Amino acid sequence: MGEKFERHRQPWTSDEIQKLHRLAGKGMSLKAISKAMTRSEESIQARAKQDGLKVSKLR
Repeated sequence: MGEKFERHRQPWTSDEIQKLHRLAGKGMSLKAISKAMTRSEESIQARAKQDGLKVSKLR
């Protein structure tokens, strides 16, 4: 089955938000950011949308 993320439903910290902005700014894919931050792709996508970030969906 899919990967299990231990951080299910955990609130975002300011450090994580900064890291997301940095990684998205580098043009990393959704999957790569998800792995780097140990959060689900859905979580990354939702937070990016909330912050108005563009995250590439490269496979």
